[in-house]
Amino acid sequence: MSVTVRVPAKVNVQLGVGAARPDGFHDLANVFLAVGLYDEVTVTPADGLRVTCAGPDAGQVPLDRTNLAARAAIVLGERYGIEPAVHLHIAKDIPVAGGMAGGSADGAGALLACDTLWGTGASREELLDICAELGSDVPFSLVGGAALGTGRGEKLRALDTGGGFSWVFAMAERGLSTPAVFREFDRLTEGLDVPEPVASEELLDALAKGDPDALAAAVSNDLQPAALSLFPELADTLAAGGAAGALAGLVSGSGPTTAFLARDAGSATKIADALRASGTCRTVRTAAGPAPGATVIGGA
Repeated sequence: MSVTVRVPAKVNVQLGVGAARPDGFHDLANVFLAVGLYDEVTVTPADGLRVTCAGPDAGQVPLDRTNLAARAAIVLGERYGIEPAVHLHIAKDIPVAGGMAGGSADGAGALLACDTLWGTGASREELLDICAELGSDVPFSLVGGAALGTGRGEKLRALDTGGGFSWVFAMAERGLSTPAVFREFDRLTEGLDVPEPVASEELLDALAKGDPDALAAAVSNDLQPAALSLFPELADTLAAGGAAGALAGLVSGSGPTTAFLARDAGSATKIADALRASGTCRTVRTAAGPAPGATVIGGA
C-alpha cells in the first residue's frame, strides 16, 4: 500500500511585511497564488522513517528529520499514537530554496499522504492546524488556489479568481536564506515606522476579475529590497524580464526566484526564451495559476 500526493508551488502576488514582533516573527499580508509546478510525495509503509528525494537539485534537500515531510509524519503520528514508520519519497519539480514554498509543499503533501495511508479521520481543520505548526507557508500548500494569509501567513482566507494567470519563473544561480532576508529587512527598516501590512484591494479585485493588467499594476513584495540587497544580480534578471515584455516582475517571496506575469501563455513562452538567452539566470520555467492544493493522485 502506498499513497501519492501532488502539491503545487506558490507565488506571492503581494507580500506585505510588518515590523518584527517580540517572538521574532513578522505580521504579514501575504496573497498566495498556487501555480502549476508540482512536487509529488509518495508514502509507503517501512521499518522506520526514511526520506528520499529525486529531481532537479535533489541533492540540496535534507533527508533527515528536519525535512518538513518527515516532520509532518512525526507530528501526525504523535497526535494519533501512530509510529511514523514510513518511507517518504519526494519527486521534486518545485525549485529548491527558490522562494516558491517547495519545502512547505512537501510538508503538506506528506501530511495528506500519511493521513490517507493511516486513515486517521483527521478533519480539515486539524490538518491545517498541524500545517501551521510545521511552518507559515504549509497551510496554503494544503489549500492551494488563491488565498490571503495573515498573522505570520498561516491564517488563510480563500480568494476568488476570475480566470487564470500565466507566469514565468527564473531560477537564480544560488539560493537565499529566508531568515537572512528577514534579518536584512529588519536592518533596512531599523528606525523607520513600518506600517501594519494590509492586502491591496486593487490586487484582490484584479484576482477576482482575472485581469492580468490590473494585477500587474498591483503586485508588490516588501521583502524585495532586502533580497536585492543580499543578491544584487537579481536586478539584472528583473530588467531582462521587463525588456522581454513581462507585464510585471518581482522577487518571489524571500527569493531568489524572480516571477514575471505574462499576458497569456504565448507571451510567457516568449519571455521565457528571452530570459534563457539573457544569461541572467540558471533555468526558466513557465506555469499557470491558480492551481489546486495538495491532492491524492494515487494509491495502491
